[in-house]
Amino acid sequence: MKVTLPALDTCESSFTPLVVLELAQDVKKETKEWLKNRIVSKKEDGGAQLLFRPLLNKYEKETLENENLYLVGASKITLLLGAEAMGLVKECNDNTMRAFTYGTRHNFKDYDDDNDDFLTMAECQFIIKHELENLRARDEKMIPGYPQAKLYPGKSLLRRLLTSGIVIQVFPLHDNEALKKLEDSWYTRFTLKYQPLDCIRGYFGETIALYFGFLEYFTVALIPMAVIGLPYYLFVWEDYDKYVIFASFNLIWSTVILEVWKRGCANMTYRWGTLVMKRQFEEPRPGFHGVLGINPITSREEPLYPSYKRQLRIYLVSLPFVCLCLYFSLYVMMIYFDMEAWALSLHENSGSEWTSVLLYVPSIIYAIVIEIMNRLYRYAAEFLTSWENHRLESAYQNHLILKVLVFNFLNCFASLFYIAFVLRDMKLLRQSLATLLITSQILNQIMESLLPYWLQKKHHVRVRRKVQALKADIDATLYEQVVLEKEMGTYLGTFDDYLELFLQFGYVSLFSCVYPLAAAFAVLNNFTEVNSDALKMCRVLKRPFAEPSANIGVWQLAFETMSVISVVTNCALIGMSPQVNALFPESKLDLILIVVAVEHALLALKFILAFAIPDKPRHIQMKLARLEFESLEALKHQQMKLMAQNLKEESQESSKKEA
Repeated sequence: MKVTLPALDTCESSFTPLVVLELAQDVKKETKEWLKNRIVSKKEDGGAQLLFRPLLNKYEKETLENENLYLVGASKITLLLGAEAMGLVKECNDNTMRAFTYGTRHNFKDYDDDNDDFLTMAECQFIIKHELENLRARDEKMIPGYPQAKLYPGKSLLRRLLTSGIVIQVFPLHDNEALKKLEDSWYTRFTLKYQPLDCIRGYFGETIALYFGFLEYFTVALIPMAVIGLPYYLFVWEDYDKYVIFASFNLIWSTVILEVWKRGCANMTYRWGTLVMKRQFEEPRPGFHGVLGINPITSREEPLYPSYKRQLRIYLVSLPFVCLCLYFSLYVMMIYFDMEAWALSLHENSGSEWTSVLLYVPSIIYAIVIEIMNRLYRYAAEFLTSWENHRLESAYQNHLILKVLVFNFLNCFASLFYIAFVLRDMKLLRQSLATLLITSQILNQIMESLLPYWLQKKHHVRVRRKVQALKADIDATLYEQVVLEKEMGTYLGTFDDYLELFLQFGYVSLFSCVYPLAAAFAVLNNFTEVNSDALKMCRVLKRPFAEPSANIGVWQLAFETMSVISVVTNCALIGMSPQVNALFPESKLDLILIVVAVEHALLALKFILAFAIPDKPRHIQMKLARLEFESLEALKHQQMKLMAQNLKEESQESSKKEA
């Protein structure tokens, strides 16, 4: 008799699976039962009120592996109430953006009691994740069957299960039909068109959609730089005085594009509802540990860790380690220059075509070493930042980004600064900049997308053969999908993607007057980057949980800081050029003063432009002000209503006393 996987519908016994929960192989039965009860129980009983079932039924477990995989879903009303609890913002029938409430659900555009498409699948999965993370211990002292996994009132059960190794992973499932439609409109057909950002947001969430939006915007913004830089590269290579116009345009360009991006970002995030979404109170991050105590803000029991201990770890361990890594990076840089000197002397002695090619080898080797050092340092920085024991995820991310940015900036650009301002060899600077930029772009494309995609295709073939061999008589489409996706790599966030763009922005802006062709190479790389990153998200890595975002966060500040540094470097390079120096043959002090004055004038112009261009368009400002006014009026009305009710109760009590 052929046994098939249960048909999927919206009833509670057979629901549409949205999230997969994988347990360890040796998890005890009592733990599974306890976890199931907590997930499916009603909210008033301390549960998440979600739908939960094993991937395999009792017949399939006899012959199939992976019996510790469970599917999680939710009823429509649970998802709608979850959207209200999380403050998701949706568009109303009057075209305004408001926080969704279940009681006023019919006032929202596209809502229908018979329509299940009001919430996107990404929003539904985000709500389920939120409900699972908010399952909290009540009177349990430990996880049943695991006395070493201690609990205390208010502790997140999912976080304790993950840190104890009982739950291996929790990840959202792909929707194959929706994914195919997204791929067709996104990257499978190589055409020059804008990305379907609204569709990307609906499938992956706002954070990832904002990254692809910024990547697209940055690529388009680079085109004028590439177009203007090409004739400079071809016709006025050694005329550094003519680069003043190009460098000045570059410095104004870098300011304008970052300010205009803020406006475009505000337009997008208002349309998506995240610009007006209220921030939720941050819970302690999963890895945070300390002595149990009472949080003075929430009055809840949670781990407490003294701030001075964290500061000691940062300043006595992390900071010296980062300085040591920076020193090692500079030491490797000096080895690179020794290799450059050796290759140059070899070429001067022989003068053959073979040795002229050899001149580029040190730069290529150094670029590869830089990528390896960046990746190794990233692991060390993550370990150190975790060891520092930050309470909030935002604090953890800020300290990690600071560590990584400082090292990557020095590791990638120190050699260029050394060539420019110590060796003063403009020919070597152009050669090194071009080699580092192109080599790093090729390595990133291979390591981030092509190699993982090839490995994933091989794994896909192995799993498909294994499933067919195990259950030739079973329709195991869902089983195959879950097993495939659980073995995919985990997307670790947009950190590495933004870091790659940040370094590319540095290569383009810091030394634009020396190598104006950098922007053209960046444009060519980014056209393929859009497609390779899309492939990575859709076919190489697990689908990540959606995360609401109103902007690109600390990366906006990082790019703005880089644009300020580029003013200083370009002014200094132009001031060092032979043509400019020839104008001041007797007094170098006058030259220095003029260069500093020009640099200050350009910085002043940058800050004036940043101030003059509003971060949000006028119509968005008006809508936000209107929402704030209505919120204050509603709060005032609620307070007046409460005061009237209190006065009425006091009046009734006094009447009773008089009677």
